Amino acid sequence: MLEPTARDSPGLSITNRLIAGLIILATALTVLETEPVVRALAPSIFATAETVLALAFLVEYVARVIAAGEDPRYRGLAGRLRFMVSPWAIIDLLAILPFFLTMGAVNAFALRLLKLIRLLRLARLGRFSNAIGDLYSAVRGRRYELTVSLMVAVALLIVTSSVIYVLEASHQPEAFGSIPRALWWSVATLTTVGYGDVTPVTAAGQLFAGLTAIVGIGMIAMPTGILAAAFSDAMQRRRDQAAEDNSE
Repeated sequence: MLEPTARDSPGLSITNRLIAGLIILATALTVLETEPVVRALAPSIFATAETVLALAFLVEYVARVIAAGEDPRYRGLAGRLRFMVSPWAIIDLLAILPFFLTMGAVNAFALRLLKLIRLLRLARLGRFSNAIGDLYSAVRGRRYELTVSLMVAVALLIVTSSVIYVLEASHQPEAFGSIPRALWWSVATLTTVGYGDVTPVTAAGQLFAGLTAIVGIGMIAMPTGILAAAFSDAMQRRRDQAAEDNSE
């Protein structure tokens, strides 16, 4: 009921679905608590909910440590200690330990959001897990193409920031007075974000900025196309394999 890999049927058990729901609830409360207006409406509710959820996750953590002995790798005291220092168990512990160390006095926001990561653990099996596996295969299969794309992106950042530095440094030394300063503009422009906090004022600079923005569209499209094609191939291979298994 606690370990997805121990189940014969795919998907999450009722227990893990309940835990996943508690994780989502705890995360939502953590996010809402940071808004002063919402917190002022019912401050005691957040404190009470935090205590109840922390106790529930503590019980779950202890239960997982006990149940870990069903796995031959973690049998006995030494095995359970090995389980407790595994990455997922450490994430579990970090998500609840600050509350009990400070008795809720410290708002360990970042650590409590680690609970979100645990959703990945609970969903290791099933279609979600298959999709993650396909994505990993797609990235691994196209790692050389993606590396080339990354190198092209870095080269474009350096070239564009150097050119805009030459064109705009004398007019806007605060924004373009050096290549590292101009690099921020290049990142915002090439990624098509375009914050507008730093913009060229000369005609040559504006013309070059327009060209840079157009090139940025291609820079974003290149790795996106590579990943999309690779992911599509991985999904097709999975469908072909499933068809062969069914025919047998």
